[in-house]
Amino acid sequence: MSAGDVERGWHRALVVFSHATDLWWLRLLRPGFRHCFVALEMASGWVVVDPMSHYTFVVHFPHNKEFDLLSWYRQHEMKVVVVNKFSPERRVMPLRPYSCVESVKRILGIRAGFVLTPWQLYRHLNKRGTKMLTAVGLEV
Repeated sequence: MSAGDVERGWHRALVVFSHATDLWWLRLLRPGFRHCFVALEMASGWVVVDPMSHYTFVVHFPHNKEFDLLSWYRQHEMKVVVVNKFSPERRVMPLRPYSCVESVKRILGIRAGFVLTPWQLYRHLNKRGTKMLTAVGLEV
């Protein structure tokens, strides 16, 4: 296998926010923002990484002209923020408890230590003037 055959990583991500939860204590979080996960667009399709309390679900969806992942999430009443790739700082991330938010932040390279809940992550991604992220196609 040559270096040209290796996937070069993601170039766009969908950060998805969901209302649904099976855990009673997550119902204390803001409605519509009780869970989050990420879908990474790569040359070969989408890789969805959904971190849950009991395991992390990972699946690959090859590109398909008849299926639009972004529209599907929105049709199922999920909020979606589109994030373009950026170069994160090459520093060790601070230690934080494992959660869906922390998993998404680490996948994207976000260092915001004060962002702990899905709602805070949503607000962080939508903040005007953020230098490292560009969010488009938002529904509030």
